[in-house]
Amino acid sequence: MILILGGTGEARQLAEALVAREVRVVSSLAGRVARPRLPVGEVRVGGFGGVDGLAAWLRENDVQAVVDATHPFAERIGANAAKAAEMTGVPLLRLARPGWQPEPGDVWHWADDLEDAAKKLPELGKRVFLTTGRQGLPAFAHLDDLWFLIRCVDPPEPPLPRHHELLLDRGPYEKAAELELLRRVDVLVTKDSGGTLTSAKLTAARELGKPVLVVRRPPRPATETAETVPEAVEWVLHR
Repeated sequence: MILILGGTGEARQLAEALVAREVRVVSSLAGRVARPRLPVGEVRVGGFGGVDGLAAWLRENDVQAVVDATHPFAERIGANAAKAAEMTGVPLLRLARPGWQPEPGDVWHWADDLEDAAKKLPELGKRVFLTTGRQGLPAFAHLDDLWFLIRCVDPPEPPLPRHHELLLDRGPYEKAAELELLRRVDVLVTKDSGGTLTSAKLTAARELGKPVLVVRRPPRPATETAETVPEAVEWVLHR
């Protein structure tokens, strides 16, 4: 059995490719999205109970390899996967799409984390398009002098910024629609998620000359890494 961690597009593509090759796959989703896109093959939803719980699950289910295909900002499960793999001797691969890179015409500013982004934001504009996900919104809740257009998949829990408009939507997003949204604001805030699912906002910001505040990816444990699904498929098949 192969355990795939994560509900990303790459995780779903990997599950589909492996099931097509008659590899038994269990995809594990965190359960933080109300209506996730489900991959093919077996699916489990919810946490494992920390490192020890994940290690026990690997042993009990005779897992032959783990692919961590979680979101680039899913720090906790990434760290737990690395520790559990070391404890059990199960091979671990990190499937991580490359981060975004600025292109000519981009006006990018970098932040180390959400708190750092909140500190730098007032210097960049008064009207903000915030696309960092619902769990990170408390970092911006104290910025009473700014107005936020907040986009996320599911309704967020408070605290939220005092002045905001909420947009519930799920990617992929088209450039024309992103242009309309960005015309309403001064600055875009995003995590360096990478990939094409949500990259249209960066293209729109470039065309409009809008500044973009980009939150850097957190460090991950050192482990063998693949950047593409075909690379991950080959790694699994060699196991």
